[in-house]
Amino acid sequence: MFLGLLGTAIVAWYTYSSGLFISIILGGYWEILLIGELLVVLLFSFLFKKLPPMVVGILFFVYAMLNGVTLSTIFVLFDLSSIVWLFVVSALLFGGMAFYGYKTSKDLSNWKTLLFGILIAGIIVSLINLFIGNSVLDIIIDWVILFVFFGITAYDMNKIKALQEDETLDQSKLHIYGAMELYLDFINIFIRILSLFGKRRN
Repeated sequence: MFLGLLGTAIVAWYTYSSGLFISIILGGYWEILLIGELLVVLLFSFLFKKLPPMVVGILFFVYAMLNGVTLSTIFVLFDLSSIVWLFVVSALLFGGMAFYGYKTSKDLSNWKTLLFGILIAGIIVSLINLFIGNSVLDIIIDWVILFVFFGITAYDMNKIKALQEDETLDQSKLHIYGAMELYLDFINIFIRILSLFGKRRN
């Protein structure tokens, strides 16, 4: 997960500092990148158990690199100091929820339906709000999805701990699977915190 985040950060900064993001936007490649990210996640999710460990690892890092390109826009929208500090805050909050999910003796599998139900509802409302343009609703959605991903982080870590005891799974692939799940959780937490508290450029 750390290597994935590091790769994302390096690619994001390079894409921004080199001006490459302007060419991507003007060239109409943004939609292609987003579709590419979605396809990689779908392949990872549905074919995880069938693919060899090396391919699973490649998919993870391909996604991290693509995500770095799409996240380069945060350097356009927010002050660098704000990005850095909120990244640290996000890491601390994420770490706390992951620690809880790993250490708790409770089975958090029953959280799945509620958490993902709220998440899907939040995504649908946010898509509708793209046409409405209600800024207050945007803030509410950000808060709701932020807390949902706090819960998903604990749930995912709890699930990964349980999967470590599954002898039918290739444990070398489980490490990559866990990295991908937690990577997605962290990125979503960071984006929501940045959206809520980030200092925007003038």
